[in-house]
Amino acid sequence: MNNSVNSQILKTEKLTDAFQLFNKLSENLSHSYQELEKQVVSLSGELAAARSERVKTLIEKEKIADRLQQLLAALPAAVIVLNSEDQVVDCNTVAINYLSDSLIGQNWFDIVQRSLIDVFDNPHERQLKSGKRVSLTRNQLNHESGQIILLSDVSELRSLEDRLNQQKHLTAMGEMVASMAHQVRTPLSTAILYASQMNKATVTDNNRIKFSNKILERLHYLERQVNDMLIFAKEGRLAMELFSLKQFLAQVNENMNEITKESELAFTMTNDVRVDGMLGNEDALLGAVTNLLNNAVEALEGKGNISMKLTQVGQDNLQIQIKDDGPGIEEGKKQRVFEPFYTTKVKGTGLGLAVVNSVVRAHSGLIQCESKNGNGTLFTLLIPCINHYITTSGSDNQQKEARYEAI
Repeated sequence: MNNSVNSQILKTEKLTDAFQLFNKLSENLSHSYQELEKQVVSLSGELAAARSERVKTLIEKEKIADRLQQLLAALPAAVIVLNSEDQVVDCNTVAINYLSDSLIGQNWFDIVQRSLIDVFDNPHERQLKSGKRVSLTRNQLNHESGQIILLSDVSELRSLEDRLNQQKHLTAMGEMVASMAHQVRTPLSTAILYASQMNKATVTDNNRIKFSNKILERLHYLERQVNDMLIFAKEGRLAMELFSLKQFLAQVNENMNEITKESELAFTMTNDVRVDGMLGNEDALLGAVTNLLNNAVEALEGKGNISMKLTQVGQDNLQIQIKDDGPGIEEGKKQRVFEPFYTTKVKGTGLGLAVVNSVVRAHSGLIQCESKNGNGTLFTLLIPCINHYITTSGSDNQQKEARYEAI
């Protein structure tokens, strides 16, 4: 009996302990739930704030994107965006109008070959098929492997520049006519004077030969002046055709031999160019080289050394260097030697070096003058006239086909 009572008491105590433990766990669970609810409320508030801020940011970005789209549409220039593979990923309406109806996804180099024409006098400009002239600018995109290309219409600017250059040229032509009137009249009067003496019976044969040579000399001078005037008047427009470099240099040698044979001048020529076929205006180039050599002869005053060296630069460029060991050119005067009608000679027209510069520019070349007072003068001409594809030994028809007008 006692054992049964004891057993019942133990069960009651265990049940009481279990209820107490359950109550304690329930309290803990309730407390944890309340804390969890607080955290949920807090996180919900933070999430709502973050969502609101995100929405504001997106709205701002949309406004900025819309503003940028409006700016791109309003820009008077073509804007093309390329990815890392040089494919167009975005462009504005002007770009589509300039280049084609559809640019997105196309390769930029294919577009260039199809729609942009090289401009020989400016590597940073292109011409559209419509005739517009545009400047081309490329820039890398920051933090992205792509590029942005800008095409700006410069047709009106170039037109204004051409008109300004034309006005300057007309002004220079007026100065040239005034100067040439005096330059032609003096040797012409001299030639007439000598010619009037030729038919007199008292004139000996020796004097008649002397007068004849003087007349020829004056006539040759007049011919050079007229040729310079014509080349300058053409403003760089020269007909280009095939010619032989060897034959060209033979003429230069012949002219210099006539000048140096009865003087203390020494002339040397070095030709390191292996290609003989040239494409250019032979007469104009010969006149330009002769002009530089004559200037060297006059600077040396009958005594000194003149050298002419020809080398090939790159695939197509002929470099001609003409050097003398004369008195040189002062720094202030050197900066103006290519200006029309600027001369330091008493009887000079100031047209010679301007014509040389005009001939070089007509061949899309460059000319440079290096000189120090007392240390001689070096003129360097770089002319892209070497022709690798057509030899000068072809028929007349082949040469006519290769001829073109450089404008």
